[in-house]
Amino acid sequence: MEENFDPDLIHAIFKLVWSRRSKRVEGNEGIDLEGGASTSKKTRATTANASALKVSCELLRLFVAEAIQRAGLIAEAEGIDIIEPTHLERVLPQLLLDF
Repeated sequence: MEENFDPDLIHAIFKLVWSRRSKRVEGNEGIDLEGGASTSKKTRATTANASALKVSCELLRLFVAEAIQRAGLIAEAEGIDIIEPTHLERVLPQLLLDF
């Protein structure tokens, strides 16, 4: 079985991004990230269930594996045995378009 990202880590990252994004929405007016079951879209808590986290972890794993593979091909074409940051920088634009 292949290694996967920890769902708790991915959930923590998502929560961090959601909290930062909500702070920018309408100048923090009435936003409660950990709020109760409110019907207002502004105050409703953003969550991810276990299935969504599992799929997100798999998507991230595939994305990273593909980035490494593409960067490895460029490094190999240059005759280098080690992937350097410049190799990743060169493959990321097309990789982002492909995903």
